Amino acid sequence: MTSTTAPAPSSDLPTTARLLERIREDWAQLRPELDPQPMLTVLLLDRLHSALSRRIEQTYFESDINASNWDLLLTLLRSAPPEGLTPSELSQLSAISGASITNRVARLLDKKLVERVVSAQDRRSAQIRLTPTGRALTEKLLTPHVENETQVLSVLSQEEQRTLERLALKLVSHLERQTAQE
Repeated sequence: MTSTTAPAPSSDLPTTARLLERIREDWAQLRPELDPQPMLTVLLLDRLHSALSRRIEQTYFESDINASNWDLLLTLLRSAPPEGLTPSELSQLSAISGASITNRVARLLDKKLVERVVSAQDRRSAQIRLTPTGRALTEKLLTPHVENETQVLSVLSQEEQRTLERLALKLVSHLERQTAQE
C-alpha cells in the first residue's frame, strides 16, 4: 500500500523553513494548480512578527512595559517638546488610533511614567509628557533596546536591511491604501 503523504522535509533546515517546504509540498499534492506562494509569504511574515515581538519585548518586559507602552514612551522621548504632545499628535507620530492612545496613556499615567498637563488657555486641551521617572526608564532601556534590534538584524547586511525596509514599506503602503478605500 502506497502512502499519499508527502515525505518529511529535510531535517537540516531551520524549523520555519521546514514548515514552508512541507506546506509547499502538501499544496502541490492536493492542489497542483494552486500557487501557495502568497500563503507562504504571509505565514512567514506572521512568524517573523511573532518572533520579533518576543525578542524585542525582552528588553522592557522586566520593567512591566509592553510593546504598546514602549512605543509611546519612545515617541514622547524622541518627538515631544518639553510641554508634551496632545493625544492627537501622539497618535500621528506613533501611527496609533486615537482610542488606543487613550487607553495606553491611561496605563502609563497609572504607572506614573507620563503626566497629563491641562492647557491654561483651554481646559479641554491637554498634553502628555514624560515624568522624570518615565524619562529615566526610557533612557535606561533605550540602549539595550537598540542593541537588541541591532543584534536581531545583524544577519542582514546594511544593503539587505535597506531592501527589507523598502519592501516592507511598499507592502504596508499598499495595505494602507486598500484600507483607506474600503
